[in-house]
Amino acid sequence: MSNLIKKIEVSNGISWVEIPELSLRILCGCPADSVKHLMKRGLILNTEKNGVVFETGPNAILLSDLLIQKGEFCNLAEFPVLQMFYRQGLILPNHPNNKGSKPLLLGTKEQLDAQLNYIYRGNYGLISEEELLEAGEDLDSARELMSIKLKFAFGKIADPKNMFDTIVIDKNQIVIRDSLSLHRTQLNVFEFKYKEESVSVDLNIKKYYKAPYRLGFYNTKKEYFSVIHSGQGDGWDTSGPSMSSILNFQGKTYLIDSGPNLQYTLTALGIGINEIEGIFQTHAHDDHIAGITTLMRSDHRIKFYADPMVRLSVVKKLSALLSLSEEYIYDFFDVRDLKRDVWNDIDGLEVKPLFSPHPVETTIFIFRALGRDSYKTYGHFADIIGLPILEKMIINEKNQIGIEKLKFDEVKENYLTPLDLKKIDIGGGMIHGDIKDFIKDTSSKIVLAHTSLDIIESQKAVGSEAEFGAVDIMIESKEDYIRNHAFDLLKTYFSETPLNQIRLLFNNEVITFNPGTIILKYGTKCKFVYLTLTGIVDSISAEREETKQLSEGSLLGEISCLTDTELDNTYRAISYVRALEIPKDIYISFVKRNGLFGKIEQIKDKIEFLLKTSLFGEKISYLIQNKLASSMKEVYFEKGKPFDFEDAGNLFIIKEGKLNCMIGNECVDTLGVGNYFGEENSVFDTPSLFRFEIMENITAYALPGSLISDIPIVKWKLIEKIDRRKKKLVQISTENQSPFFWRPEYSINVAAMDNHHKKLFVLAEKTYNCIRNNEPPEVLDKEIDYLLEYTIFHFNSEERLLEKNNYDILEDHQKKHAQLINKVIQFKEDFKKGSLHDDDLFVLLRDWILNHIFDEDRRYGKFLNSKGIY
Repeated sequence: MSNLIKKIEVSNGISWVEIPELSLRILCGCPADSVKHLMKRGLILNTEKNGVVFETGPNAILLSDLLIQKGEFCNLAEFPVLQMFYRQGLILPNHPNNKGSKPLLLGTKEQLDAQLNYIYRGNYGLISEEELLEAGEDLDSARELMSIKLKFAFGKIADPKNMFDTIVIDKNQIVIRDSLSLHRTQLNVFEFKYKEESVSVDLNIKKYYKAPYRLGFYNTKKEYFSVIHSGQGDGWDTSGPSMSSILNFQGKTYLIDSGPNLQYTLTALGIGINEIEGIFQTHAHDDHIAGITTLMRSDHRIKFYADPMVRLSVVKKLSALLSLSEEYIYDFFDVRDLKRDVWNDIDGLEVKPLFSPHPVETTIFIFRALGRDSYKTYGHFADIIGLPILEKMIINEKNQIGIEKLKFDEVKENYLTPLDLKKIDIGGGMIHGDIKDFIKDTSSKIVLAHTSLDIIESQKAVGSEAEFGAVDIMIESKEDYIRNHAFDLLKTYFSETPLNQIRLLFNNEVITFNPGTIILKYGTKCKFVYLTLTGIVDSISAEREETKQLSEGSLLGEISCLTDTELDNTYRAISYVRALEIPKDIYISFVKRNGLFGKIEQIKDKIEFLLKTSLFGEKISYLIQNKLASSMKEVYFEKGKPFDFEDAGNLFIIKEGKLNCMIGNECVDTLGVGNYFGEENSVFDTPSLFRFEIMENITAYALPGSLISDIPIVKWKLIEKIDRRKKKLVQISTENQSPFFWRPEYSINVAAMDNHHKKLFVLAEKTYNCIRNNEPPEVLDKEIDYLLEYTIFHFNSEERLLEKNNYDILEDHQKKHAQLINKVIQFKEDFKKGSLHDDDLFVLLRDWILNHIFDEDRRYGKFLNSKGIY
């Protein structure tokens, strides 16, 4: 072996491929904290040239075919790119490592586009005065904020396409450089070949993705008002999580930011995802929002608190990364906008967001709560700017853009506000805080954070270090919030039962289980029923060889206890877990006295069925399991008989039988036991695109879509399933005929608009064929113009029709039209630059069909039909 290609397995879902002869170093896969993994493995090191110290590292990234695996982001290129640009020096003026080369991104057209848009938003946040106005800023404020943003951006919002070289990986083998080729052998599996050598890379995350650091376990207590230090590092700190905190207030748990590996952080602290009441968001950089999908996979809508401009900046970045419309992002959270510069009351906890200059929209937070003698205050100052740096940005004769002197003075005053506890960013450099600014700060305690460097003596003279899991109690609790929570859960679960009977259950011990402890064991009979109050429990099925996580509010061992049967699962604490331990005899007596056995008997089989499905088998509390099971009704479908979904309003989960999901005469998917159908109509209020062919008599459970719409983790999974099914549909179309072949199923049942759509398909087909057949530029230019002109005509006609009929979400529909028109215009500009790929138009039109005609247009078609318009 001549080592022409070097391959290193870095972590689950991350590989390193290096071709020394070509000076090419490829990071294959970039889930959260991939740079930290490279640093831990010694693949990023400090070096020196011409007296300048800088880092080594990758200069290319191979993206995963799948954006999300195991519920977490797989393509987070922001920090690897930042490492290349700044820590390697690839774009720094006069840097010895700046040789004019650009980072190389490799991936599907879809993932490349998503990454470019997401990195764009990560660099700049909101990019215009118009977007700041959309966030509620007045014109003067929008202009002031854009002036500051442009100063950080060196005077220009740069197009990310000019910052990278990109290569689209399609079905065929591609040449990356010289004799180096890359071929996708199957989904997310790639083969590199260089001369006589080859290596294979598998980016599928088969197990849960591991963080690059170990945290241990902490048995945190709920206080009246306390701060848990859940992260003091930055995006480069290999010893722990990025800067974040967790607030406890009156027994409720709030996050400040959601950095990478959030699930791991919460597990270490013994906090289940369903325990989170809300999150306060400072800004949209990856080291502060990469864990957002964890929050989107709760069983309730977590409250999202932010200044409107921060909220919009986060939503636009997530929308770009996920290739989802902004409205879908809002569906997963209970959004609560905060007013800047004033105290906002959050159920007794007061918070004041304050503007902090940064390349993206950012606020710092001051929290306060009234204690016995006075207010106690905590300040969370993430991603602040060193005052000497900021002072150089003041607008004057030399600086035409930047920050006004009055605004600078206001920011300085806010930074130095004396508080009881203040956590500050001391990362230094151009866009982070400077500890020297706080030498005379009179706050009672300052915690130093947002740095990967060791704290030195001069810094220790100003502030304190805080270990992960350390707690500052601002106001001590005189209540037992855990027991209070147990009582509230019991009252909710048994809402029709007299309180004196609930106290029979409540008057038992709260037990703490250490991490790794088996709470109840497979094959044994229960002596106790456990109501989990904090922490995370694994439900392990030995027979099915699968594990599912249960959060707080789960009732363990109930059915085994009541039926005197052996457990078919093992329940194991994976964090510190507190649970109310109810003796078997007391629980049976409670159930019999209150006539609950019949009701429990009726729903127990349904709950057990739900827990075995992929859709409802994890992170759903006992309360919601009961609501679902109580609403489930058995329905039957006979083989060979069609089914009409239009008025159903139900999601159907197959208990027995099998059916095919059809488009025309082609099968898109085969569904069996535990699979589901009907989600388009029942949950997303869109007529079903598919026809279902019953292959075997079906027994199914019908669940109201209105109930499911409010469960984020279930809705997340439904969106993933719909997306995969639509992509498979396009793949079938591409394999069997033109990708722009019109199918009757595409009809929205409004004749005029259907005729327009058919015409657009014809024009798209002509343009697509021009590219594939290498027609002269003037011919393609003309076809693109026809397509653009007709697109504008169609959108205008559609909008007039919807306005005439008072369509309630017309404004959102118009925004999507504007985005699509901009994409076609961009397509034309790329054509003129000669930077078009064969698949560019196909991807554009495919997204149009999948995300607009299939969803948005079919939704308004249903609306117009209700008004008698066909």
